[in-house]
Amino acid sequence: MNVSVGRRSAEGVPPGRSPRGSNGRARTDHRAADASAPRAAGAGHRRGAARTGLLLAALAAPAAMGVSGPSLALPDAARALTVTPAAATWLMTAFGLGMAVGTPLLSATAGRRHGPAGVIRTAAVLVSLGALLVLLAPNLPLAVAGRALEAAGAAGLNVAAFQLAGRDRSGRIPGLVAIGSAAGGTVGLFAGAAVAGALGWRGALVLPLLSLLSLRPALRLTTGEPTEAATTPRTPAPTPALPLDILRNRRFLAASALMLTLSTVNFGLLYAAPRRVAALTGWGAVETGAVASVAALAGALLSWLLVRAAPGLGPTRLKAALALGSAAGLVLAVAAPWPVAVLIGSGTSALVTAGGQGLLTGAATGGLPAARHGLAIGLFNLAFLIGVAAGPALAAFADQTVQFI
Repeated sequence: MNVSVGRRSAEGVPPGRSPRGSNGRARTDHRAADASAPRAAGAGHRRGAARTGLLLAALAAPAAMGVSGPSLALPDAARALTVTPAAATWLMTAFGLGMAVGTPLLSATAGRRHGPAGVIRTAAVLVSLGALLVLLAPNLPLAVAGRALEAAGAAGLNVAAFQLAGRDRSGRIPGLVAIGSAAGGTVGLFAGAAVAGALGWRGALVLPLLSLLSLRPALRLTTGEPTEAATTPRTPAPTPALPLDILRNRRFLAASALMLTLSTVNFGLLYAAPRRVAALTGWGAVETGAVASVAALAGALLSWLLVRAAPGLGPTRLKAALALGSAAGLVLAVAAPWPVAVLIGSGTSALVTAGGQGLLTGAATGGLPAARHGLAIGLFNLAFLIGVAAGPALAAFADQTVQFI
């Protein structure tokens, strides 16, 4: 008897309790399996979300490169096209306008009929045709037209990326896509200067072609069941009715207005901050593009900390932090007499814009029925893209009028 008790105790089973259940299996095996299953599922969910987010970020990032890429190549473009530097700014402004027009246009045509897959395919054709026109254009008007056509396609890829990311209501996948988009915009400063130095100024105007590298895997996300990281079913196509219910929704309007402000400041600084750094240091285009890209890229990557901290901040404090961060970044980049402070201001603006684009997407759709989420995300991104167009135009206007840079 003592031997039996000792043996059971050595096996870790208290005396008087059977180590097995009625089916002959150890009960501790069930408890271990039950405890490990949620952890395994959670790890798989996070890995799936990361893969999906990075893929969609790779689809959206080159579109943002198209915004900032020509910034430091504009003087060369102006000389080659025999126009003034102010006129050459239209190569940037037209891209923002093309994205603003392309967003609702593709959403209402290819998007309504064929969903994100139709948007991606149509957008890829527009990007290719626009880039070809830019590469062959003999004058500024045709180059501007090519940039606008290229931008309409880039807008479609951007919207499709956020619509697919919007299946994840946790905000993590949209956050990764927003960070990727912001990283593309900041890396575009250096990439545009480097490509212009190696291949000529036209190369800096066709960086959105890089999106085509992610085309096939992105299309696979649009077929079959929703991605494993999704937490809601696929958003149905928007109804043909006018989006008056969306435009009357206060939460949507507040999120969109704040996104418009953040975007306008950020993309204005993508044009203005490198010029201030060059003026303060005497550096060339490649050196200036490199340091400006590093500063803004650091801000974009650090925005992930803001995404993770957002649930603890709450909606009101989050919006206040975004607005104050954007204002502080603008003041530093425009008024500070030190290059480091200008770069910090640009990085701060990139941080709040990247974080805001991901986080405010959920805020913009939170008070709307699921059937309207797809259209609401498209309209929300339209507010972002209006800032993309307005920021460089306002910065160039200020540069020519009040000479604040």
